[in-house]
Amino acid sequence: MQDSQSLSHTKWNCKYHIVFAPKFRRQAIYLKLEEDIGKILRQLCEQKKVSIIEATACIDYVHMLVSIPPNLSVSAFMGYLKGKSSLMIFDRHATLKYRYGNRHFWCRCYYVDTVGRNREKIAEYIRNQLNEDIINDQMTFKEYFDPFTGSKNN
Repeated sequence: MQDSQSLSHTKWNCKYHIVFAPKFRRQAIYLKLEEDIGKILRQLCEQKKVSIIEATACIDYVHMLVSIPPNLSVSAFMGYLKGKSSLMIFDRHATLKYRYGNRHFWCRCYYVDTVGRNREKIAEYIRNQLNEDIINDQMTFKEYFDPFTGSKNN
């Protein structure tokens, strides 16, 4: 499989791991909203000719492994993606405006990392992220010693 893509005078291989979350890390991405957000993000990526290699919408954030052409900066793409998707989400789900106000669905910040030659590992990480979150939520920590008195718990 050829990893490089081409434009008229350019050969390129630019893949990025991007993570972004809803405002205040509200657990808003679930059930029907998850499907709509996925459709919206796919549509916006197609418009900018960005290919989604792997993506997962967890309860309170989105992981994406994308290939962005070199004529589009990552910050410009993220501004476009988060801005347009916010407007589209509020148009489709009008009741969200009472929770988020002013059509700000996403946090201002995001995480981005270049992928390099670790594409398969990062794609696997994104696929398994939702399962890992569920497992971590179900874990309980047994305290063998009382943190206040220092005595042993039964």
